[in-house]
Amino acid sequence: MVRQRITFASSLLLILLLLAGCGSNGTSNSSAQPSNNNGASSTNQSVTASTEQGLDEEQAEAPQHRIVSTTVAITEVLDALELDVVGVPTTVKELPERYEEAVEVGNPMSPDMELVKSLKPTHVLSVTTLEYDLEKLFERVNIDASYLDFTSLDAMKEEIRKLGEMFDRQSQAEALIASYDEKISNIKAEVDGQPAPTVLILMGIPGSYLVATENSYIGDLVKQLGGNNIVTDSTVEFVASNTEYLHQGNPDVILRAAHGMPDEVIEMFDEEFRSNDIWKHFNAVKNGRVYDLPEDFFGTTGNLAADEALDLMADFLYPDRKG
Repeated sequence: MVRQRITFASSLLLILLLLAGCGSNGTSNSSAQPSNNNGASSTNQSVTASTEQGLDEEQAEAPQHRIVSTTVAITEVLDALELDVVGVPTTVKELPERYEEAVEVGNPMSPDMELVKSLKPTHVLSVTTLEYDLEKLFERVNIDASYLDFTSLDAMKEEIRKLGEMFDRQSQAEALIASYDEKISNIKAEVDGQPAPTVLILMGIPGSYLVATENSYIGDLVKQLGGNNIVTDSTVEFVASNTEYLHQGNPDVILRAAHGMPDEVIEMFDEEFRSNDIWKHFNAVKNGRVYDLPEDFFGTTGNLAADEALDLMADFLYPDRKG
């Protein structure tokens, strides 16, 4: 196994670029004739008034959630939980139809704080990977934001469970969690007995790349399916390392994740693999087991498409699986 070599400043820079009364009836005369409608009318009016007032009380007592979601991944999860929001992130990606009328509040890494505040939110949701950058900005405008941990599949499932409990969507949350558990169980059954591959994960943006550890979301998916990351003993998500050092781990599989401008990053990776002669000595390259991961399924944090990502990952790690 290969131990990490971290150039923390460059790693951090790249990571930052890469989340309410009731009424009463009047008394009636016992000799009143059944044909007299005055009492009935009075009673109906009183009942109607009582019902309307009771509904008003219930509505007043019911929690009125005004949720602002600042990342695409969170927005998609909230849609799966059948929750409405007042604010969504600005993105080129297509958001759920449910949120067509929601206000765009800016890029996940730099939301418009005054716009968010103007929406009078009861809950503002971001992800833990952006907490360091956003916490003080939200504090300046007196917004108490919550940061969801989507850095691993298990962490994301726990956050989904918490959201379900918070917004009375327990059944939807548990169904979603169960779907991921079933997917993993099925894949493990399909690859039972096959050797666990060693894996190198490259995380790239235009002009640079890092190595993803098992503490990253993609690294966690590899681990969930039994793959072994060649970078070990790391407590961070990404590390910087040179190719000579990585070659010591000589992985069976190389996964290349492109972010920001995927087409440009893939071209960068292709050029790197052509121009840097050492890559041709990696087993993964010699055996044609270098795969580019589609960004929609393999982000820097978890997202709703985890089940599809698991299927794709299984194909890359176990090309002979039964599924």
